[in-house]
Amino acid sequence: MKPTSDRGKTAATDDLSAPLAASPANPAVKPESPRGTIAEWTITILLLLFGTTTLVQAFVIPTGSMEDTLLIGDHLLVDKLAYAPSGGFSKYILPYENPRDGDIIVFRYPVDISQTFVKRVVGVAGDHIKIIDQQVYRNGKKLTEPYVVHKSTYGDSFRDNFPNSEANFTLLDRGRDMLASNVVNGEVVVPPDSFFAMGDNRDNSLDSRYWGFVPRENIIGKPLIIYWSYNASTESLASSSVTSLLSHFLDLTEHFFTKTRWDRTFRLIHGYYNYN
Repeated sequence: MKPTSDRGKTAATDDLSAPLAASPANPAVKPESPRGTIAEWTITILLLLFGTTTLVQAFVIPTGSMEDTLLIGDHLLVDKLAYAPSGGFSKYILPYENPRDGDIIVFRYPVDISQTFVKRVVGVAGDHIKIIDQQVYRNGKKLTEPYVVHKSTYGDSFRDNFPNSEANFTLLDRGRDMLASNVVNGEVVVPPDSFFAMGDNRDNSLDSRYWGFVPRENIIGKPLIIYWSYNASTESLASSSVTSLLSHFLDLTEHFFTKTRWDRTFRLIHGYYNYN
């Protein structure tokens, strides 16, 4: 899914229809931030008060590839400090970290870096990834993924059994290169400084299955908070035409209070981590 930088920059329309939470009963998966809740809120407040485009950037989600974690019309603030390289002194002050399995990341789409995508990290360097009957296995262990949804009414052998099935369509060049160079014993092996990323809406997400790995240098940051959520259409959010902009403005004028998802306002966004 591509986030749109609040009418300034739009994330790419990446759902496959476009042309070309942890359970208390299962402690193996824990919704948490590596920094901790207090630290997350502290950083959020600091970014809101003092942040510039160097520290934080606003995006709006125009497609459904991360449903139901992120919805069309969610307006996000992205923490650009989270994965920034640390210096000799700053590493003791700022909580820099490396992306890890389960994190949600915002990154420049490797096929077209003018577009921005948001996905969940499923594999980091060295991880072995495969999908059997829609279930992801990492390093031989089946993942518990309470955030994943399957909304398609039809099966797809390549999408649901990866990478062991032949694609029934033309893959992007980077996807073909991945399958040719990074598959060992029926599993995709993530190379150094790279990440395998997928949308939570697994049946409708243009992700690493189709275009390969996310290079480390393409990662912009991690979504930090939903500061506003508005029930809008993909067309109104993704299109830059004057007609769409005017239509969206009129819709906001008439329905701001009734179509704003107030229950999602100021909701922190966390990763989910498998410890089994």
